[in-house]
Amino acid sequence: MSSAEAAPQAIPQASPLYKRIVLKLSGESLQGPQGYGIHAETVHASAKELKEVRDLGVEVAIVVGGGNIFRGTRQKSLAIERATADHMGMLATVINGLALQDALEKQGCFTRLMSAVEMQRVAEPFIRRRATRHLEKGRVVIFAAGTGNPYFSTDTAAALRAMEIKAQVIVKATRVDGIYDADPEKVPTAKMYDRLSYMDVLTQSLGVMDSTAISLCKDNKLPIIVFNLNKAGNIRRVVMGEKVGTMVSAG
Repeated sequence: MSSAEAAPQAIPQASPLYKRIVLKLSGESLQGPQGYGIHAETVHASAKELKEVRDLGVEVAIVVGGGNIFRGTRQKSLAIERATADHMGMLATVINGLALQDALEKQGCFTRLMSAVEMQRVAEPFIRRRATRHLEKGRVVIFAAGTGNPYFSTDTAAALRAMEIKAQVIVKATRVDGIYDADPEKVPTAKMYDRLSYMDVLTQSLGVMDSTAISLCKDNKLPIIVFNLNKAGNIRRVVMGEKVGTMVSAG
């Protein structure tokens, strides 16, 4: 067969748009349909998708929340002092981080759990250069215990860690398709935005992330993509640059 008649070569798969990401996972995203705690099937499904993204060559860091176990702002009846409640929430994120680490390792992902609150028997202390090195070696890194300080949310922790490790984007997993002008779970006619500026989010109080986190991203021009975690393959679509969810950027 002549060269002109040779079988066409397969077109190589497009490379990911983002090479290093921070995925913000709320505690609620791990509770699945049961509405509390850790739902095994949900955690393992998320781990499988993260493994697929890691196999594309994307360096993945995860900031995990703890609202499925304890959320201080919802425990008003306990009358717990705010700093104490926030520390309880930090410990809840470590529990979630351990569950996610186990699920990822069962998928064959080398994983490191790093805590902002030192507890060396269960997690490494957060050290910026060590975290970056783990990512460069292909390990998934889970950041737990928020920033290690009360009065700061895990959203703020996601923004801070993203700056520290020089991530290209924050991808925030939610239960809906993106950012809406009203709660789509309560208002069927709510309109979803394709794109917003940081100032739009702040001035309209859209509540996708707290104002401290949005301001940090604004000051450092770090884009945020808000998407639906419950749709299979969405994490991969985001890192490949497909139009998914709502993009928050400088304009």
